[in-house]
Amino acid sequence: MRRLIGYTLFWVAAGMVIELLIESIFIDVVLILFFLLLGYNLFAC
Repeated sequence: MRRLIGYTLFWVAAGMVIELLIESIFIDVVLILFFLLLGYNLFAC
C-alpha cells in the first residue's frame, strides 16, 4: 500500500510541475477532467 501511495504522490507532483508550464486555464481544466475520468475507470473497472 505504501508503494501505491508513493507512486500516486509522485505523479501528482509531476502533474503540478506540468501545470506550472501550461498557460491556458481551459486546457488545464480539460486535462484535469480527462485524467480524473481515466483514473476512475482504471481504478473501478
